[in-house]
Amino acid sequence: MNNNEAQGFEVPESMGNIINLITKNIKVILIGIILLIVLLGSFFQIQPEEVGVITRFGKYTKTVDPGLNFKIPFVETVYKVPVERQQKLEFGFRTTDTNSLNTNYSKDNAQEESQMLTGDLNLADVEWVVQYRIDDAYNFLFKVKNPETTLRYMSEAAMRIVVGDRTVNEVLTVGRTEVANKVHQIVQDLSNEYSLGVKIDQVVLQDVNPPDAVKAAFNAVNQAQQERATLINEAESEYNKVIPKAKGQALETIQKAEGYAAERINNAQGEVSRFNDLYTEYIKAPEVTRTRIYLETMNKVLPQLGNKIITDETGSNVLPLLQMQMQKQDTPNTPKEI
Repeated sequence: MNNNEAQGFEVPESMGNIINLITKNIKVILIGIILLIVLLGSFFQIQPEEVGVITRFGKYTKTVDPGLNFKIPFVETVYKVPVERQQKLEFGFRTTDTNSLNTNYSKDNAQEESQMLTGDLNLADVEWVVQYRIDDAYNFLFKVKNPETTLRYMSEAAMRIVVGDRTVNEVLTVGRTEVANKVHQIVQDLSNEYSLGVKIDQVVLQDVNPPDAVKAAFNAVNQAQQERATLINEAESEYNKVIPKAKGQALETIQKAEGYAAERINNAQGEVSRFNDLYTEYIKAPEVTRTRIYLETMNKVLPQLGNKIITDETGSNVLPLLQMQMQKQDTPNTPKEI
């Protein structure tokens, strides 16, 4: 009786052969298992968006690119770093559900990091997102302990500094873009200074609101500011209608006056030139010039006198003509000169 029969059960002959075979080759099997483990631990896969950082006994050795790579098992360790993946840090809220069509957010345990004091000693509830990528895997792993936590602290400190230098109206309205750009610059400079190994893609202000206790008052102020802006725009529109028209009329009047002045000056200069020419001719022949001037003057004056009677000194020879002329005055369309 063998051992299996002594224990109260019988082992089939085929099974017993397998057990005996395993027992005889146990060393070979163990060596094979160890070789398989070593083989599986020697090769590793790096995804397209990652790089592999290899350390040997804790000391940095090299960085490998995506694909199938080899390492010394039990001696070298691989850290896979997603350098091509955009990552984000959320402040003032947390994303709770991204599987559904509508993303859900929660402010639980995140209000302390979003409430901050502005430069004019008002409170603002600022929610923002820092989007970044790892651009230096070695620095990200070994230069700073807990780099993501460090980046979170730096981003929060930078936002508080920038918001603290501005009024609450600037943070809530027109200064949002400037605040985001300034925080982006500060965080990137600090990351470079501390060799954090990250590149800040952008800082996005998600929502900026006054605290709930004063939100109604802030809304009223914003509405008043909008109404003020509307009135200013209307006044500027009316200004743009009236002022250019008045300027055009003033310019037209000035141009007319300048034209009239030029005309008068030219006429005066012409009269002066005519008088000088006439005076020159008068000096040459005073009698002739005097007679010509007299005749020209009479030629201008006589047509404007109306009825004219020309007689000699006695007037004895023109009475019939005078009587005829007087009779013709009652007849329309008759000449009035004799």
